Amino acid sequence: MNFLVELKKITRENIDEVLALKVSAEQDNFVENTARSLAKAWVYKNTAFPFAIYVHNTIVGFIMLGYYELKNQYTVWQFLIDERYQHKGYGKVALRLGIQFLIDEFNINEVYLGVKFENIVAKKLYSSYGFVETGETTDTALEMKLIISEKMTK
Repeated sequence: MNFLVELKKITRENIDEVLALKVSAEQDNFVENTARSLAKAWVYKNTAFPFAIYVHNTIVGFIMLGYYELKNQYTVWQFLIDERYQHKGYGKVALRLGIQFLIDEFNINEVYLGVKFENIVAKKLYSSYGFVETGETTDTALEMKLIISEKMTK
């Protein structure tokens, strides 16, 4: 893999590209669109951390991390790679960078996320990174948790 993946803040210069990101029709019910996610980020501006995912100078995806006060958990709240850029390894690198952001900023020991039951690709990605099912579920999703190991911290 010879590519540079970076997380960058969303600004007036890149907002339109972020809003244009989309997943395939089959994945549409797995993640919210970026407009809805950014609206939530604005409302939860003290606990939501949205980023554009760049490969070199091209926006390829979106990740929003957050702090869920009710459960006292840091989370991967939203995560998507645009349909044009999937299956290239960008997602796993972006996930690592997002988790590293949480480690660096908040010195976390664990991170949570929810994944729709039928989203086998995402579940496989998260499992390959070390996330495990917690046993907690909603009507549509299961919760996964990653324990931060020393090798994950800088």
